[in-house]
Amino acid sequence: MENKTQDLSNEVDIRHQKINELKASGEIVFKEKFDRTHKISQAKSLDIGTKVKIAGRIIFRRIMGKFGFCKIQDIEGAIQISVGINELQETEYNFYKKMIDIGDFIGVEGELYTTQTGELTIKAYKIVLLSKALRPLPEKFHGLTDIEARYRQRYLDLISNEKTREVMLGRSKLTYFIRNYLTNNGFLEVETPILQSAVCGASAKPFYTKHNALDKICNLRIAPETYLKQVIAGGFDRVFELGKDFRNEGMDTQHLQEFTMLEWYASYWNFEDNIKFYKKFLQDMLIEFKGTTKIEYQGQILDFDGEWQRIDYVAELRKILGFDFLEYDKRDDLVKKVLETGLFTQKDFYGIKTVGGIIDFIYKRKIRVNIVQPTILFNYPTCLIPLARRNDKDNRIIDAFQVIAVGNELCKAYSELVDPIVQREALEEQAQAKIDGDDEAMELDEDFMLAMEHGMPPISGLGFGIDRLMTILFDQPSVRDVVLFPLMK
Repeated sequence: MENKTQDLSNEVDIRHQKINELKASGEIVFKEKFDRTHKISQAKSLDIGTKVKIAGRIIFRRIMGKFGFCKIQDIEGAIQISVGINELQETEYNFYKKMIDIGDFIGVEGELYTTQTGELTIKAYKIVLLSKALRPLPEKFHGLTDIEARYRQRYLDLISNEKTREVMLGRSKLTYFIRNYLTNNGFLEVETPILQSAVCGASAKPFYTKHNALDKICNLRIAPETYLKQVIAGGFDRVFELGKDFRNEGMDTQHLQEFTMLEWYASYWNFEDNIKFYKKFLQDMLIEFKGTTKIEYQGQILDFDGEWQRIDYVAELRKILGFDFLEYDKRDDLVKKVLETGLFTQKDFYGIKTVGGIIDFIYKRKIRVNIVQPTILFNYPTCLIPLARRNDKDNRIIDAFQVIAVGNELCKAYSELVDPIVQREALEEQAQAKIDGDDEAMELDEDFMLAMEHGMPPISGLGFGIDRLMTILFDQPSVRDVVLFPLMK
């Protein structure tokens, strides 16, 4: 370990010396710009013999006397460069040999040709040092393999690992696809506050911060839902928002405290309309990115084509438990009845303070975990989602659904509750639960209630995390693998 540290120190010192020598000779080590004619990916599609000016970072270099090869890379690809004394003046070639290192950014002016081995190459007629790297790339450029280092120094991960570049480029393409898809289907993109004065829109523990100018405590939003529905009340027909949410909860392979959420809302839809739209959205997205609706995720083949299985949440849970859990509105009474089944122990429910929490716990361990292929779960208990519309036949059930695959929630959606009387009652119950110690309960948002009391049309909304979708789309084991800079300890 000491040797490696010493080697790195020597390498940095040597590069420092080169920078000083270059500056002393009048060379501008960190250039202002470079007029390239093509990106590397564009150059690779041109005819042999085409003259180009390209730029990138050196990731490989081999010198054999008066001739050699190097390879430069940008985010979309890499290309080989041949460098020889026959094309460059001797002083230029010696400058390249002595003063340019792996990791440096260079500009190359040259001509496309293929080598005897058939590799597309640029014959360099001119090489310009654009920016010198003070530190070398990971040893022998085998790639950055340490997981924590990959997250902390994502720039090295992007340089070293082709899969990482594919994923992060894919993320940009996905958000572009989403915006185009929704816009083409009549949705308008809007922006709502991230800094808020009421915790509402989801069941989650928030982050708090002090607003000095207003002298008040605010929270970072846990969901944009209540604001987006106010926009609908104002007359927008279909809206969506793609942005950051923050939930001060645990971290695992499927959850980060800061994450990107997409939510859309459509006037005059119910949740069945959203099922149809989301299914087509997902299938069209897979065709766009993968060319097929069958994909592999962590060793499982998932088929998003055809009819997806549907599971009635309430009916399935009744079947598992052997009794009607909806008849119980007290947490302790429900736990006592569940324990009689022998499926769980008292320890399993430690720290869960509400009926909804108990139900959700059972569902996650007895239903969700066993689902592999894309499946629609519908008919959720009312106590789970205070903002969802009650079913006309049984107000203990809400018109809601989720799509689950490989045990992961892909989306959550429902027909929205637009009855202000019922909504106030539900949020008052949530506010009391918060007083009683449920730190994930919502607060009574009076601004939202005021908008609802002025009237809202029938609405259905849907939301999902971009990060989790990315893990499925690009077969990544953790949401940290699809976020450029996940927060670390």
